[in-house]
Amino acid sequence: MNSIFSKIISGQLPSFKIAEDDKHFAFLDINPNSIGHTLCVTKKQVDKLLDLKEEEFLNLMIFSRKVAKAIEKSVPCDRISLSVIGLEVPHVHVHLIPIKNMDEATFKVKIKVSDKKMQEIADRIKSNF
Repeated sequence: MNSIFSKIISGQLPSFKIAEDDKHFAFLDINPNSIGHTLCVTKKQVDKLLDLKEEEFLNLMIFSRKVAKAIEKSVPCDRISLSVIGLEVPHVHVHLIPIKNMDEATFKVKIKVSDKKMQEIADRIKSNF
């Protein structure tokens, strides 16, 4: 069964797309911890990070690093937090979260961002990718 992320990748569901290559897709999290919170996913639906082949794992990290560098240029922050949890959606995904404090990395605090602001952020990050 297709995950929500597979539906986003295929265009069945809308997203605020940041970047894409032949094996990966990056888009803003619609329930962000902070401005610029981005998800990097594999286009191939795999449930767990460690179920990826080593090359697939490394390629996801390389893609995520490129996206993180673009976020860093686009959103005021002290660091880009990287987190892989994977309990909510059975599809490998890396959270890239611009943070200024630990609370923004905990997933306990969420912010509301308008669609207009989300599109502005996505466009800004995309231009730095």
